[in-house]
Amino acid sequence: MRVLDAAAVSAWAAGCVRSLATLRPAIDEINVYPVADSDTGSNMLFTMTGAAEELAKANPGDAAEALKVLARGAVAAAKGNSGVILSQVVRGLADRAGGELDGPWLARALGHADEVATGAVSRPVAGTILTVLHAVALAVRGDTGPLGDVAEKAAKAAAHALEKTPLQLPALARAGVVDAGARGLVAVLDALVGVVTGTDLPHEHALEVHAAGQAGAYAWEVMYLLDGVDEQSLPTLRKELSGLGDSVTVAGDGSGSHAVHVHCADIGAAIEAGLALGRPRRIRVEPLLTPTPIEPGGGIDRTVVAVVHGGALAELLRAESIPVLAVPEGETPSVEDMIGLLNEAAGRHVTVLPGSTALTAAADTAAGHAMAADRDVVVIPCASPVQVLAALAVHDAGRRTNDDVVAMAEAAAATRRGELRIAQEESLTWVGRAQSGDVVGLVDDEVVLIEPAPASETSVVAAAMKVLNRMLALGGELVTVLSGAAAPPGVAEELAEQLRVEHPEVELTSYASGQADAVLLMGVE
Repeated sequence: MRVLDAAAVSAWAAGCVRSLATLRPAIDEINVYPVADSDTGSNMLFTMTGAAEELAKANPGDAAEALKVLARGAVAAAKGNSGVILSQVVRGLADRAGGELDGPWLARALGHADEVATGAVSRPVAGTILTVLHAVALAVRGDTGPLGDVAEKAAKAAAHALEKTPLQLPALARAGVVDAGARGLVAVLDALVGVVTGTDLPHEHALEVHAAGQAGAYAWEVMYLLDGVDEQSLPTLRKELSGLGDSVTVAGDGSGSHAVHVHCADIGAAIEAGLALGRPRRIRVEPLLTPTPIEPGGGIDRTVVAVVHGGALAELLRAESIPVLAVPEGETPSVEDMIGLLNEAAGRHVTVLPGSTALTAAADTAAGHAMAADRDVVVIPCASPVQVLAALAVHDAGRRTNDDVVAMAEAAAATRRGELRIAQEESLTWVGRAQSGDVVGLVDDEVVLIEPAPASETSVVAAAMKVLNRMLALGGELVTVLSGAAAPPGVAEELAEQLRVEHPEVELTSYASGQADAVLLMGVE
């Protein structure tokens, strides 16, 4: 088939329903909450069945209109997090429908579907249906081949990405399964290949189904359609729902209606959030299940995670296999962001290392949230990223959990903190008046020096040495320096040379952090 027509869209919808109906029992069995809905296969089938029925009633005249009807039907029928995301995949294809629906169109449409589906989720998690969709979009980006070739490339990329999902998410690795929603997406793309080529791809993809253990409801899946809401109010709605739980999606159908989905402990609050902004209808509430308990000695029982500002610092920690939440400078993470980080961790016990006082408060809030009730979460207070690094330096997975937490907490607390900032405005400090552009040095949040503007490599190194000399006067063996985004080039090397001359007994480690609010962060242990 050279281009997609209305009959092919109808055939694809019917093929999706058949494939998902066949797979539903197996996909439902491999669900691993909070990675997936309690019944992902059923939810995806319900969504596509509703979309197909809507299409059959409309009897559109061309493929573009058929896809738009299918998208509206999918959003209206969307059930569960996986159903909402699937509806946004269909909507993404419909949004780009125009002219000939050929191979280049499909490549562009899948890229748009990736953007739309990801944009509907407050905090995308690696190893899920969104990860597989993104792999598909990358695989076909810019492809100008025939429709059948592009469809086959997309389906094969999805199948390959599906196999990797257990390596990207600890919850899947513990259970020994692939992501349920991602398996449903592979079925949908396989069905498309069957329609446009007339030859089905192999549908056998390993699931490694596991036996479900004893579980009980501790949270709820709340879903409804929301009409009459102002588009500008949607960020407010997402933020409020994120404060209640996780897996938040607010997905539009392109015609003014939105499918709302959240996993939370407070059903009433989730519905009231919609009532405050529009008209909820078709409200559905279903119980969620706790994760299958991990047997003692049966695998990873604890994980250390971090939440920090600065992309370079986050990458540094990820390189050490630490799950990290990177928060934009000046912002604090939402409850959903934090719960999502906790849910990425393996084991019952999670130790959180936050990189500032504000991030510590956000972590404390999430640790006491109902959606984290199945985890033993301990937050080690840190006022600076250098304390996070100090705690990780003494982390030992071979120690007893309590002993390891105590060791990390003691290392963080014993690390003296220094930093250099550029004054943004005139201010009065304990050591004099700072003008805009001056280099201000602090030790444990107290201003100890001011170097006149302009900030240069020489003045920054001089100020840093004064701060370090003050900190090392009380003793110290290890100095850690994190250079911020505004640090002059060559500062780290010059500071290392000065430190070797004045304090040859001290070991120095230096990293780029990407911090925007500090030129240098320094720690002394």
